[in-house]
Amino acid sequence: MTFVRIGGVPHHVEVTGSGPVCVLSVGLGLGWFDWDPVVPLLAPSRTVVRFDRPGLGLSGHARVAPTLRGEAERIGAVLDAVGLGGRRVTVAGHSLAGFHAEAFARLYPWRTAALVLVDSSVEEHPRVRLPRAPRVACTRACASVLCAAGVPRATGPLLRRLLAPHPQARVYGTSRVWRAAVMEYATYGDVATELLSLRREFPLPADLPVTVLAAHSGGSRRWLARQHRLAAVLEATFLVAEPSGHLVMRDRPADVAEAILTTGPR
Repeated sequence: MTFVRIGGVPHHVEVTGSGPVCVLSVGLGLGWFDWDPVVPLLAPSRTVVRFDRPGLGLSGHARVAPTLRGEAERIGAVLDAVGLGGRRVTVAGHSLAGFHAEAFARLYPWRTAALVLVDSSVEEHPRVRLPRAPRVACTRACASVLCAAGVPRATGPLLRRLLAPHPQARVYGTSRVWRAAVMEYATYGDVATELLSLRREFPLPADLPVTVLAAHSGGSRRWLARQHRLAAVLEATFLVAEPSGHLVMRDRPADVAEAILTTGPR
């Protein structure tokens, strides 16, 4: 475990194992520990980098609202800060962080060895109903009211234990994590819209290996179809983790590890 300062914010980072580098970025409001079941499967042959975005996990308070380009730059800055900036990496993103991982691959193709999207968010026609500035201000105000009322401490760890139990659930009792998670939710549409713009301006390299790993537990076929279309758009290998909920890293860690190992450098 280490902390590096990026943009004035302390970022919690964990580097494990040895070999070609893969960086793991987790979904909306989640923490580094959600990759725990996957890391032992990768570490014997990969240098595994995990980090918490500002406000989440153990990282310091978020100072600004997220943007897609900012999150792609963050991945590069984390790698630079831990001395791995000179190596091409496999970048794996789960859920919302699938947007971040794809943006990194598009903006920094010379730094990207492979791209793996783990039940990534998919937005074919994203839209935002309110302008960004008042939406961000309103979100901050609402989060402040919730935190002042003690909602995070009273309900955060309990909700996390009910939805996805983990010993680190206590971090959800902090106002810092709640503020960051609510802001990621409020700016989700902005990030999705940015990605569509990046796809038009920055094509992925033709020889970049890409895998889309979708979760399926016998429920919605529509979600599988959307994931399959995403794979088609990216000209990616399409895999299904079944049975699995959205937290594929917890439900099917071997499937996630295999996708990363087979997509990235041999």
